[in-house]
Amino acid sequence: MKSPSTALSAPVIVGRGRVGRSIAAAAASAELEPVLRAGDDLEGLAGRAVLLCVPDQAIASVAAGIGAAGSPPSLIGHTSGATGLEALEAAGAEQSFSLHPLQTIPDGETDLAGCPAAVAATAPATLEAVTDLATTLGMTPFRVAEADRATYHAAASIASNFLVTVEQTAAELLDGIGIDRPREVLAPLVRRSLENWLERGPAALTGPIARGDEVTVGAHREALRDHPELLDLYDGLAARTRELAATGSPR
Repeated sequence: MKSPSTALSAPVIVGRGRVGRSIAAAAASAELEPVLRAGDDLEGLAGRAVLLCVPDQAIASVAAGIGAAGSPPSLIGHTSGATGLEALEAAGAEQSFSLHPLQTIPDGETDLAGCPAAVAATAPATLEAVTDLATTLGMTPFRVAEADRATYHAAASIASNFLVTVEQTAAELLDGIGIDRPREVLAPLVRRSLENWLERGPAALTGPIARGDEVTVGAHREALRDHPELLDLYDGLAARTRELAATGSPR
């Protein structure tokens, strides 16, 4: 068997979606020798290092397809944040690993330079090799234990997906009262709030809840009675904000 580092210098990237194309571009820029394949091109992988860049629900079936082809790779990995390494077992590889860029990847030309990447592996040498690979691709690797995968991915989803949900909800409320270009109107507030949080954590909280102004909070809730589907969202976020305000230095 080739050493994990040697095998990963010419990875076979299975999956031509946004993640696969972006990782292949990063590997080519780093002067590695990636091979980008479609998700159903599973022949001739014996002794290779394979990275599955396919949807989470397809990882186990693609791994099984590789195993059924009868030419198991030496290493097999995936780019899922939530899926465990056991999903790769059917491929028959000697070792498995994962490399999850902690970044939103909207297209196949996404620059991954500087983004954190969660790594895991079934053996120390493979973990060291995939850590080195992430660094070579311009990412900043950190390790996540198998038992912590769901928690890690929940945090990532809250930070990224839920942020979009919250901001879009705010924009739709403004749009509903006739304010033009609501995303542009909200953008300076959103950007400043993010920068303040990065610098100060929960002490960045401002607004009526942080001040203990329950009269204004009540007015918010009354206004949202025209949008009953949003009241539970508002109340849940308000309760969590009260908890955070108690830990920081809100103004």
